[in-house]
Amino acid sequence: MDSNLPCFILFILTGCVISSSDNHHHNGTRHYDYCVLGAGPAGLQMGYFLSKAKRDYIILERNSGPGSFFNKYPRHRKLISINKIHTGRQNWEFNLRHDWNSLLSDKPDLLFKRVSSEFYPPADAFPLYLSMFVKELRLRVRYGVDIGRIRAVQSATGRSYILTDQHMSDYTCSVLLVATGLWVPQNVEFVGSDLVDGYESISTNPEDYKDQAVLILGKGNSAFETAQSILGRASRVHMLSSSPVRLAWQTHYVGDLRAVNNELLDTYQLKSLDGLVEASLEKIVISQGKEQGGRRSGTKKKEKKKQLYLTLKKYMQHQEDKNSSDVTGEELPGYYIDNFSLRKPYDRVIRCLGFRFNFSVFDSSACPPNSDNAKGRLPGLTAWYEGSNTPGLFVLGTASHSRDYRLSAGGFVHGFRYTARAVHRILEQRYHSNPWPSTKLLTTQLQSWILKRAGEASGLYQMFEVLGDVILLHGSHCEYVEEFTLQALPQFSSLSGHEVSSHGLIVLVLQYGKKKIDYLGPNRSEMDWTKAWKSNFLHPVLYYYDTLPTEEEMKLRPHGWPLPRPKAIHHMVEDFLTEWESPISHIQPLRRFLEHCVQTDLRAFYAESCFRLSLTHRKPPLFCQQGYLKQQGIAHDSQLWKNVHDAGLMPSEHDTSGADPTFPNYLAQAGASMSSGLKLDF
Repeated sequence: MDSNLPCFILFILTGCVISSSDNHHHNGTRHYDYCVLGAGPAGLQMGYFLSKAKRDYIILERNSGPGSFFNKYPRHRKLISINKIHTGRQNWEFNLRHDWNSLLSDKPDLLFKRVSSEFYPPADAFPLYLSMFVKELRLRVRYGVDIGRIRAVQSATGRSYILTDQHMSDYTCSVLLVATGLWVPQNVEFVGSDLVDGYESISTNPEDYKDQAVLILGKGNSAFETAQSILGRASRVHMLSSSPVRLAWQTHYVGDLRAVNNELLDTYQLKSLDGLVEASLEKIVISQGKEQGGRRSGTKKKEKKKQLYLTLKKYMQHQEDKNSSDVTGEELPGYYIDNFSLRKPYDRVIRCLGFRFNFSVFDSSACPPNSDNAKGRLPGLTAWYEGSNTPGLFVLGTASHSRDYRLSAGGFVHGFRYTARAVHRILEQRYHSNPWPSTKLLTTQLQSWILKRAGEASGLYQMFEVLGDVILLHGSHCEYVEEFTLQALPQFSSLSGHEVSSHGLIVLVLQYGKKKIDYLGPNRSEMDWTKAWKSNFLHPVLYYYDTLPTEEEMKLRPHGWPLPRPKAIHHMVEDFLTEWESPISHIQPLRRFLEHCVQTDLRAFYAESCFRLSLTHRKPPLFCQQGYLKQQGIAHDSQLWKNVHDAGLMPSEHDTSGADPTFPNYLAQAGASMSSGLKLDF
C-alpha cells in the first residue's frame, strides 16, 4: 500500500458527504441537456469538460463513489498503468505522455502523483484520485442511481433519452454520454463451463492454491496476473486460449501482455512445470472423472474433491447429452494421444477472459449495435464515437475502444481522456455552434509549431494513428486544429466548424512502422533521415492533401494506413529521445516538405537579405513580407531615431507616407513595398 493513501481517508469521507447532498431524487422527471452514465474516469473526464463549458449536465453513478470498478479490479490490486513522475522535464504536456492515470483539467497540480508515487500504483489509489478530481472541480455527480432501462423517444423538439433507475425515477436528456466501462465478465459456453471459477470470484490468497494444478482459460493481463500470483504455490499452471500470447512490447498495444505480468513465460521456457497451449474454447470440455480416470493419475486428493479433466468435444461419446461433464477414461484425449499436453487432471480451472459492455439496460430504441471487432463485446460506433444507429448517444472510455481496438490506447485512461475531449469539441460545435478550438498562425510560424507539437503533444503521442493535428492552409497564414479524430476527416467541416480552402491541408500524425521486425534485434531502428519512411518506432508523419479525403477514399486506404494516400507525405525519422529537434535530421527535411506544400520559401532571413530580395524579386519570401517588410525587424525607439537624424542619415524626420520622391518607380514594379520595408521608421 502506498504511504500516501491513509492521508486521504478523511478526505474521501468528506468528499462523500459533500457529494451525497446532491443524492436525492426528484418527484417526476428531471430534464438535462447532457446525462453522463457512470462516474468512472471517462465519465468524470467528460463531466469536467461539460462543467467548464457551463453546460446543463448530470453524472449518474450506481455505486456510492467514483471509479468503483477499481475497488475490485484488478483482483490482485496492482495497476499496470505507468505512473512515471520523474521525466527530467517541467513541461506539463510532455509529462502527460508518461503519466497514464491522470485526467485532463485546467488545474496543473490535479495529478495522480498526489495519491501515489509508485511506478505501478496500487488499485486503491485510483478511486482516491477520482474522488479528489470530483471534489476539487465540483463536478455534479449523483451516486446511488442504478439505471436499469434506457429508451429513446422522438418528439417535435427532437430525439431524447429516458433513463429509469431502481426507484422508477426518470431522467431525460437530449444527449446521452455512456461511460459505463466494461464490467460484465466475458463468458464462453462449453460443456463443463459450470465447473470453472471466474476471475471475478476467485480467491486472491496464494495459499489457497498450495500444491494444486491450475488451468487458466485466457492469455491476457488478467490471466497472467492471476498466474503470477500463484506461481510460487501451485504445483503447475497451464494457460489455454485460442490465440498465442501477444507481448505488448512487440505489438505496441498496451492491452496485450505487459512485462510486469509475464513471469510465467520464464517458468515455461526455462522448464519449470508451467506452460501455454492453444485451443478453441468452444471445442473443449471440462469434465470430472467418473472413475480413476482410466490412467495413472498419481493423485491422493480425489476423495476430497473431484479432479477436473480437459478433453475435446470430438472425443465425447454421448454427444446428445451436452451438459454431461462426467466422462470415462475412453473420452479423455490421453486415451488417443498418449503424450497429449494437458492429459493430467487439474484441481481448478479459472476463467480469465476479460469483460464486455453491458447491452442489457438498453431498450431496442436506444441500443447501439455490437461492434464487428473484439468478438462483439463492444458497441459499434461512428468515427466520432456516436452509436451507429443512435443519434445523440455517444460512448466514452473503455467501452468506446472498438474504434481503435488492438491499434491504439483508446481503451485505457491515457488514451480515452483525449477522445473524450474530442467528443466534447464535437458536441460544442453540433449543439452550441462553437467551432473546434484552433490557433491562427502565420505560415512562417508553422514549422516551429509542428516541431513543438511533435516534441510535446500528449494526445498525438498516446492516441497515435487515431488523433491527428489538422493544419488548414490559407496562403500567408494557416489555422491549426489539434487532435481531430482522423477517421472522421471526410466530415471535418461539419464536425469542426472549419472550412478547407483551395490551398489544402496538412495532417500531422504519430505512427509506428508497419514492418514486422526483431524488436530487440540490431537493425530495429533507422538513423538515416533520408530513409525516414523506414522508421519502426513512433515518429511524426505529415500528410498533405489538396482537398479533404472522401468517405470512399477513407474506406479504400492502404492496409495499416491511418489515412488515404495523400498528394505528398513526409516521415520525420524516428528519434531515440522522442525529441524531433535536430537541425539536419529533423528540421531541414521538414522545412523542405512544408515549402513543397505551401509553394513558397519558408526560411528565416537577416534584414539585409530581405532588403536585397525586396529589390530583386517580384515576391520576396514570406518571412520578409510578414516581418521585415511590415516594420517588425527593429523595435520602435525614439532615441535610435534621434541618433539617425542627428547623423544626417535620413532625409526627413517622421516620413509616415513612406513615399520618397527619389525612390525609383521600377523598384515598386519589382515588388518592393514603399510604405514598409524601405522606410526605416524606428
